[in-house]
This record gives sequence, structure tokens and C-alpha cells, in this order.
Amino acid sequence: MDKESSEPQKMLQLAAGQRMNTDSRRAIFCIIMSGEDYIDAFEKLLRLDLQGKQDREIMRVLVCRKKYSTNINVFWLQSYAIMTRTTTSHYRSKQVIDVKCRYCIWDHYTELESMQLMRSMHLAKFIAEMVSNFTLSLAVLKKADLHDTTKLTSRKIMHFRMFFEAVFEYADNLVWNIFKRIAGSQQYEPLRTGIKFFLESYVIGNEKQFAGKYKIAKKALKSVEEEEEEEDPFI
Repeated sequence: MDKESSEPQKMLQLAAGQRMNTDSRRAIFCIIMSGEDYIDAFEKLLRLDLQGKQDREIMRVLVCRKKYSTNINVFWLQSYAIMTRTTTSHYRSKQVIDVKCRYCIWDHYTELESMQLMRSMHLAKFIAEMVSNFTLSLAVLKKADLHDTTKLTSRKIMHFRMFFEAVFEYADNLVWNIFKRIAGSQQYEPLRTGIKFFLESYVIGNEKQFAGKYKIAKKALKSVEEEEEEEDPFI
């Protein structure tokens, strides 16, 4: 980049404002923000030839941006979610990129109480996009404490309600598969209980329009792998 020209200067200033405080983070940030689309950005990221653990910085830049534009739209969310999935798939052999993604999101969960409402909404919808394209599973909610009413403040309730409402906007078969991913496993039993409690207490009670989707979700949560082909879950 020619630092003397105005556009790179603006980009570097923006990167500094987002606390991109290393050369690798600044380079990743500038590529993502200036890419023509997610394919262009992804191809340029590959050419960075990141060494060692530097490739993990991609996920931190993608997920842990400090601010989200007020005019963000569905296209932006979908593009970044697809880029996250593409990057995670490519670097999976280099280990824990997807784990890094989850840790970044869990860090955000600790900030929900002080997070701006617009940013909270965008984060909820972004995570819903990643769950819907199977970059992440609902296991990302393990740190959300959805069953603990002592920790569910009004801001946290609003954030996770927006998340589930975004998930319920998807087609029935996709909703089934999203919830099916955490079915059967004993380790997810507390999470399943928390999800059902939260949905019944804060989502379905307010929006009866999602009752049908919740019926599908609840049925998927009770399913096991062996039963997957035995009945049509959408009847």
C-alpha cells in the first residue's frame, strides 16, 4: 500500500481505530474492508502467506471488530459470515481457527451489558448467519447461561432473543438441522434445557408467529441420530 495516498491513509486510520495493533492484523483488516467481495478478500488473504499462528488473527479481525456500521445490512452480514466459513474451512488443518472464532464470540458475550444496542443486534444476526451456514453450531451458546435468570439482564435477553428470531426466519428444514446438531449428546443436555427455557420464556411468549418454528426446534432437540430418517419432522 502506498501510505502517501489518501485512501490507504484512511484505511490505516480506520484500522487503528479498531485497535488493529500489529502488522498482520492491519493487513488482514485492510484486505477485508477493501475487498470487492468475500471471494476477492479471501484470495488476497491467502496471498498474505501468514506464518505460524498469524492465521488465527483472521478470525479475530472478522469477529472481534469493536464497532459495526449503523447502516449494516443483510448482504454485509451474509458476506462476512460466508467469508468466516470459507476461511475456517481452509485453515482447519492449521488447527483451532474455528475454536478461535468461538472464543472471540464468548468475549463479546461478556460485553453485552455495556454494548451499544445497534452493535448487539448486528452481532446477534451475524452469529445467526454463521450458525445457519454451519460455520458454528448452537454450542456457541454454552457460555450464554440461558437457563440462569440471575444472569439474564434485559440487554442479554434482548440480544439472544434477536439471535433466535433471526434463526427462526430460516426455512423449516434449516431450523431442524440447526437444532439437530446439538441433539443426542449428553454434554449438551444443560444447553438444550437452557435453550428451551429461554425460547419459552422470552421468544415464543412475545412472538406467537414463531410457535411453529419452535415446535420444529423442540422436536429436533429431542431427536437422536438413529431416528433421523424415521419420520418427516415437518408434519
